[in-house]
Amino acid sequence: MANTLAKGTRAPGFTLHVTPDQTLSLNEFTGRRVVLAFYPADWSPVCGDQMSLYNHILPEFRKHGAELLGISVDGAWCHQAFARERKLHFALLSDFEPKGDVAKSYGAYRSAEGVAERALFVIDEKGMIAWSYCSPIAVNPGADGILDALEALPPMEKKDGTAQNSHNVA
Repeated sequence: MANTLAKGTRAPGFTLHVTPDQTLSLNEFTGRRVVLAFYPADWSPVCGDQMSLYNHILPEFRKHGAELLGISVDGAWCHQAFARERKLHFALLSDFEPKGDVAKSYGAYRSAEGVAERALFVIDEKGMIAWSYCSPIAVNPGADGILDALEALPPMEKKDGTAQNSHNVA
């Protein structure tokens, strides 16, 4: 498995295609939390299950102030077809050319196969990696680790300087 970037490391910036003619940059999320989900390929069974699970619990990520971004080496057209088929409601970013550059910068690239690792990162609002995990490639890592990492972060400050409670209140 790869040697993924660890907690406390500044998240490397990137700009990737989200559609064939539109890009998305990590710096567009400055001041917000981001979950990066690197995965090997759109149409593989494990990847499809993993992305569908994240789509299902997307409201939980957002409740904690986090946006989800999926990243693989597939092209933007492939991502569009996959997202449409799976009815995904989050951005899939194409780390296609130069192939795997962003995955490599996060220590999440499998050179022998030419695909991204199944690696997860929670980035805090200051752009620091708050949690990372690299799953065996054939194993869906689920979402518990992501949710635990988001819950462990301190409450985000609102624009008025007061704390925003991102946890569930009974």
